[in-house]
Amino acid sequence: MLRFMPVGDSMTIGSASDHTWRYRLWQHLCGAYGGPFTFVGPRETLYDQQAGAPTSLAYADPGFPRAHLAGWGEGWLHMAPLIGEAVRTHRPDVLLVSLGLIDLGFYTNAEQTAENVRAFVAGAREADPRIRMVLLPVIPNIRAAADPLFAEQVDRFNVLLAKTVADLDEPRSTLLLASPPEGYDIHTDTYDGTHPNGRGEQRIAEAFAGAMREAWGVGGAYVA
Repeated sequence: MLRFMPVGDSMTIGSASDHTWRYRLWQHLCGAYGGPFTFVGPRETLYDQQAGAPTSLAYADPGFPRAHLAGWGEGWLHMAPLIGEAVRTHRPDVLLVSLGLIDLGFYTNAEQTAENVRAFVAGAREADPRIRMVLLPVIPNIRAAADPLFAEQVDRFNVLLAKTVADLDEPRSTLLLASPPEGYDIHTDTYDGTHPNGRGEQRIAEAFAGAMREAWGVGGAYVA
């Protein structure tokens, strides 16, 4: 069985009213991947923005494997120390990672964030030398649209992320850089300029699915 672990921030954990891109990708793989698979990880919650805390609300589809390693307000800085234990315990084959916006917005500059990416990769590989990863660049968001200096940091980090993937990729532990979601628009694909609505969730899921299909032949063409 192929085991995926979604890793991310608020856009990955999702809030109490979201389906999440994790769910959209699961729906896609249910129809497009020919073998057994599941999602794994140490957490299963969504996030309740009103309560300011994780919440265990059920999805409409009880078959959806809700496990992940994602947290509201968490970034590469927070996940790098956690990933080794998560990989050892939950034994994922593939990490699906969407991080960086929180780091650049509150904690680290582009260069420091890229160093945390390297620490994350090293921690995952120490736990499993054959782990594979798909990394998503920081995607368009309202802060980058309104703050030119922040936008420069996002652009700089995405360049460094691509270099990091190229530097660290190796045959036994493949790193893929997913393409930014095609046509992603903060006005039509988010509900607040940052967090994806249903259409945005589909676009993010398609970005991960496309990277795995092109590089590894996992799944077919994405159908929303």
